[in-house]
This record gives sequence, C-alpha cells and structure tokens, in this order.
Amino acid sequence: MSDEEDYVLLGRRPKQPSMPKAFHLPKLNGHDMFEITVSELQHLFVSGAFTSKQYTQFCLDRIQRTNQYLEAVIETNPEALDIADGLDNERRQGQTRGPLHGVPVLVKDNMATADRMQTTAGSWALLGCTVPKDAHVVQLLRKAGAVIIGKANMDEWAGMRGSTYSTGFSARGGQCRNPYQLIKEPSGSSSGSAVSVSANIVPLSLGTETDTSIIGPAIANGVVGIKPTVGLTSKGGVIPISETQDSVGPFGRTVADATIALDVIAGTDEDDKHTKQPARYQPHSYFAHLADRHELKGAKFGLPMKRCWELAPPPQRAVVEKVLDYIRAAGAEIVPVELPCAEERIHPDGHWDWERYGESQPEISEITVSKVETYYLMREYLSKLENTPMRSLEDIVEYNDQNSGSEGGHAGDHPAFYDGQDLFRRCVTTQGIKDETYHTALKHCQSQCRTNGIDAALQYTDSRTGESTNLDALLFCDIKMAGQCIAAQAGYPIVAIPVGLDPDGMPVSLTLQHTAWQEAKLIKWASAIEDLCLHHQGPRATPTYKDHLRKNVPVEYAWKYPGAPKWGTSQV
Repeated sequence: MSDEEDYVLLGRRPKQPSMPKAFHLPKLNGHDMFEITVSELQHLFVSGAFTSKQYTQFCLDRIQRTNQYLEAVIETNPEALDIADGLDNERRQGQTRGPLHGVPVLVKDNMATADRMQTTAGSWALLGCTVPKDAHVVQLLRKAGAVIIGKANMDEWAGMRGSTYSTGFSARGGQCRNPYQLIKEPSGSSSGSAVSVSANIVPLSLGTETDTSIIGPAIANGVVGIKPTVGLTSKGGVIPISETQDSVGPFGRTVADATIALDVIAGTDEDDKHTKQPARYQPHSYFAHLADRHELKGAKFGLPMKRCWELAPPPQRAVVEKVLDYIRAAGAEIVPVELPCAEERIHPDGHWDWERYGESQPEISEITVSKVETYYLMREYLSKLENTPMRSLEDIVEYNDQNSGSEGGHAGDHPAFYDGQDLFRRCVTTQGIKDETYHTALKHCQSQCRTNGIDAALQYTDSRTGESTNLDALLFCDIKMAGQCIAAQAGYPIVAIPVGLDPDGMPVSLTLQHTAWQEAKLIKWASAIEDLCLHHQGPRATPTYKDHLRKNVPVEYAWKYPGAPKWGTSQV
C-alpha cells in the first residue's frame, strides 16, 4: 500500500519531531513505526508487512541505540527472538491468541520471570537467584501471546529502601532518564516502564504501584498509565511492599493500548487472596468500554479543590484548564468538590508525603502499615527463591552495608541513596508484627481515604437545589501527586492521560479517579477525553530528548528535605 493509504488506514499519528539522530525511529520494511499502536501492529502482522520476529528485533535494536542515554531497560530477554518466531509460526498456521499476539512487552524488574533473565528489583543482592515460577501477570502475558522482551529499570526496591533517593535509579540499571529533557527526573518507581513506552522503545510495559509509582511516571513521561484497584491484578510473584496497596498496571501511548494490556492481566489468582475479594468486579472486556468525545455530553465530573486543584502549579494548571474548557464545550459539567479528608491526609503544600505522621502519630500514618507489611512479605517472597543467601530483610540490609560502593547502605555512601537505607532499617524494627498500632493505622487510612475521601467527593450535592448526584469521575491536575496518595491508601483506581506540555516542554497530564472496581468507567471517560484532545490539539506531544549529551549525577531533588542535594548534571 502507498504511504498515504497506510496513513489513512493506521490512523492519525504525529510525525517525528526534531530530535537527535540517535533517537530517530527508522521505518521497518517501509512502514512508519513512530507512535505505532497495538491495533496497528496487529494489522501489519496480519497483512504480512513484517513478522513479530522482525518487529522484536526492531525493538531490540531500539534498546541498543537509546539505552546508553535513557537507561530505561536493565536487561533484554535472550530468548525474545525465538519466542517471537514461535508466535509467527502459530500465526502462519491460523492460530492467534488475541490482540497481544507477537507484541513485545517490557516488565518491571520486580516481576518474576522463570527464564534466563534476572528478577532483582534493581539490586545486586538478588543477582543469580532463581524464582520458582513466572509472576502471575507474566504468565497471563505469555498465554496471550506477548513477547516478554526484557526488564525495565526502576527505583531500587521500588523506593522502599530509603526516604530520600534518586528516582529512577537502581544499582543494576543505573539512572533512568526522562526522554523529554534528560536532566529532569523520570519519577518512580516504575520509571523504566514509563520511559520505554514514551520513547517508542516498546508499545506496552507493566509497572507496579504502592503509592504513585505508576501514575507518577506516567505523568512525568507523557504516557497513559492505569493503576487498578488493589486486587484487580495479581501481586503473585512480584517483589512486594504492601499487600493492602500494591497493584500491577499497564503503560501505553494510548488509552486503547493500555486497556488491551489491562484486559490481559486482570484476573483472579489462587495465590493472591486480594484478587478474590467478595466485592470484586471485572467486566468481560474493558476494551469494550472505550468511548469517543461525543460520549461526554451529559457527563458530570468533580474537581477536588482543597490541597489539590487549588495548589496545582500555575503552568501545568493552565494546560489542564484548557482541556477542562474542551470538556465543558463537549457538553459535560465540571463542579468543584472536596475530599473531606484532605486537610489531614494531604501535606499543606499539596506534595506527596507517604511518611507523614510516621514518627509523630504512627497510629494514623500510611508508612506504619507499609513498614510492617514489607517486612513479612519480603521474608515470604525470599523464602521461595533458590540460589541466594537472601532470606530476610535483615540479609538485604547487611548486604547493602557490606557493599557500600554499589548499594550505599549508609547515608553518604552513595549519591543516589541520600539517607542510605533508613526505611529498610525501620521496617526491620517492626519484625512484621501486626500490632494494635498497625491495625489502627490501616483502618484509619482506609476509612479516611475511602469513606471520608474519594467516596464522599463522588457524592455531589448541589448547594442551590439540594439535589444529590453520583459523579462520573474526579479530575486532577496531580503533578504534586496529592490525589494519588489518597487513591493509594484507599486502594482505588486511577487513569492518567497526557494532555499537553508546560512552558518548559515537559508533559502535563489529567488524572481520573473513582471508587473501587470502577476501571470501566475511568477507561470510558479517559478515552473520550483523549479523543477530545486529539480533535482539538492533535496527537500526543512526543519526547525531543533535550540535554541528551548531559549526564545525571544520580542525586535526589527532595522537597521534604531542604538540606538534601538537588539533581545535578555534568557534561559528557
């Protein structure tokens, strides 16, 4: 087919912006691969334009060219091409497993893969260990025909080892970098997963979130991220932090792509009790709930104000305000609402702070719960590994202390780990005991962020008429991540969609929230707003790789700790 026919058939995609030659995406067999979607890939596979093996090699080549700058990928799968070849043979025999058949996917390095790759959470401490089996979500990906092409870089130990650290840094993977401007932070802990999708390395990836670790990187790197309700996706085989907050979710460049992945990985798991909750709801297909901009007519959204919208930085808020105007013009209503728990649960300046009250009022602190759960969950995970002396969190702490040059066990040992591993040490002091303080904190955080938080904000009462309405979703400009911390403690879902760039050329996102098990509604409205933005603004604003010849010194910008160092750069 001609280039013009190809463009019409494959949809409206942006042209590659001006960028350094190292990041330019070549064509594959004459076909433009820039911002390629999963559906477009399937069409090209079926038409014989290229095979899954050829496209997998294309992605591996892309990793080889760009990873020296981005450090988004820790390792690639030495079996990826053979797997893709086998899937091509299935296709030639008329057998396809679904929309991910032959599609390369990166998974975060805390997701177990029972193959020739490592599973280390970015730490040298677990190098060489053998996992008993694939993580449940990895099993589901393989069953659906995805090619697990490699492991994505991440905050080491998903950010649980210390209070102040360099986001996107791990000892094994190095310093992951933001593709829009490489001296800016990529956010964490699923930094490599988000960066690899944003930079057109792979079409899809998986990340994990305890608190802000999917949605934060999605916002920072300008991609779609879906953080599901805790229990919609399995945590089985994932290196843990919290049984009450951990969730696995997808990244994509479009809502449709991320939703295709969610349809694959959502499901019950006999080894994860949270996926078998009585209230659990999952439709037959999330993809069936995708909508266009015309569906917005008559919708009603809430805009949380106190410590959320009112504290959104003006440059980013202005970008989102334009989108809100589009939404209103499409026939939807947006009303101001409040999270009743906001003053207690959100830091006064609106920033994310999951350690708030941790030392002064542990009975109402989120970190109280995570410290206890990390300790006993890590012991349980490590007990199932072979070929490793690591059996407890104490073993990990000792390893980091003994390998200070690479793992920075103590404050000052390593520039990426400003306070060493102070949070791990505090986890150890709990011994994983669910005492009265733990139970009180868990109950308080959940009730405040559920009943007195998101659920309350969704029940809107018009002060003029007294009429009550169930809102369709809550909308946030959540660059400070305050709204995300409420959803994290509630265990509720969030979807992030990119909606533009700020004056510095960095991505700005709109995030949508709802109550438990309402992913279908969030996907409906996120896809409708995405279509609306496409109509008014065109496709996603893509990375331009500014400052690609500068190298991050891996140190944290730390709003909480005025004495902590900022991100630094040195000319390469």
